Amino acid sequence: MAAIKDHPLRYTLNSELHARPFPSLSAPHVAAYLAVRPPGDASTRDRSKDLDHLKALLKHYGAPLPADNATHYYGPMGKYALKWEQHTEFVTYTVFSDQAGTRPFDPTEFDVFPESWRADLNAERITSILLRLLERPKEDRDISDALQDWFVPESLAVAEVLEGAAVVASDFRIDSAGHMRMAIFASEGTGSRRLGRIVQRLCEIETYKSMSMLGFAMVRDFGGRLNALDGQLNDLMAAMRGSDAMTEDTLYKLLDVSVELEKLSAEVSYRFGATEAYQAIVAQRIDALRETRFTSRQGFAEFMMRRYEPAMRTVKSSETRLQTMSARAIRAAELLRTRVDVERSAQNQEILASMDKRSDLQLRLQHTVEGLSVVAISYYAVSLAGYILVPLAETMGIGKGTLTALAVPPMVLLVWWLLRRLRRKIL
Repeated sequence: MAAIKDHPLRYTLNSELHARPFPSLSAPHVAAYLAVRPPGDASTRDRSKDLDHLKALLKHYGAPLPADNATHYYGPMGKYALKWEQHTEFVTYTVFSDQAGTRPFDPTEFDVFPESWRADLNAERITSILLRLLERPKEDRDISDALQDWFVPESLAVAEVLEGAAVVASDFRIDSAGHMRMAIFASEGTGSRRLGRIVQRLCEIETYKSMSMLGFAMVRDFGGRLNALDGQLNDLMAAMRGSDAMTEDTLYKLLDVSVELEKLSAEVSYRFGATEAYQAIVAQRIDALRETRFTSRQGFAEFMMRRYEPAMRTVKSSETRLQTMSARAIRAAELLRTRVDVERSAQNQEILASMDKRSDLQLRLQHTVEGLSVVAISYYAVSLAGYILVPLAETMGIGKGTLTALAVPPMVLLVWWLLRRLRRKIL
């Protein structure tokens, strides 16, 4: 059978679906998770630097290096295991160890990232997590007692997930060492891959929550700027109602506000889109846990509804407000432009009427000038004719005054006829 030609990206795209496998874990286990955001724009930043940092960490432990074009990595790193992922805006490092110490959430567990490596890391920390995976005690009271010691009760979120596969908990607070704390109590018989998925989803919930909160911080930063533009827009729209308003000046000011709104919209559009995407991922990861209530405590979904969703609604309302203001400015500019066009049409009509009046006056003046011209030319023509006809009049016995009087009517008619004929030829 003849071979079918494959699309050049067929295997690449299919491999992408399996490129980020979940780790296989068993209790007890500890993990140190770090998510950092490199500098620069997400679409244009140099992603090779991310791989350089990964290689530097692996070289420190004498571990195998990834491929030069890798966007993910999972493998041994000395006595640890490392999972590395490169995303559009951030990079994550997760180091696993099966040597859980006796001190819960020991800050020294984060020393798996060497101090020299951290100093050379040209990136900002988005979040870091100390995660503890333990076997689930037979008594739920023992879990409650442990959580009481490890977390802040007021913000503690606890849930039983995946039909009783484990109990997960976190207070989503940053401890004195600068890390978030998460605990997992694995039920007996829960598979290692399932535990790996739980760990991965908890880390993703915290990471995408933190990334989406960047949108909330951005909204607070440009809130004053948006309020100022809203006030200017309201004042300009109020000024449009007056009949004596300076429409062109108002239009220019309104266009300035519209330009500023469009500039602001371009600056924040990417963050708005990213925040919406991250929020959707957080909700999807929580749904995937299929949590149920544990000892009357609030779960992750309830915690997010109370603490996280209001911030996301603020971001969404600010996005809607910005879009509404831009639309209002455009509509106001269109209305004002229509008013300017109407006023200009009225001015043009007045100018045309004035020009018509001036033309009529000019025509009358021309007729008057023509009449005066007939008189003036006739006067000089009669004078010239008098000089010519005086000798003839003397021989005929006619006086000079009589001759002049007889010459005036035909001379005036002749001049009037000649001027009229000349004007007709010109026009």
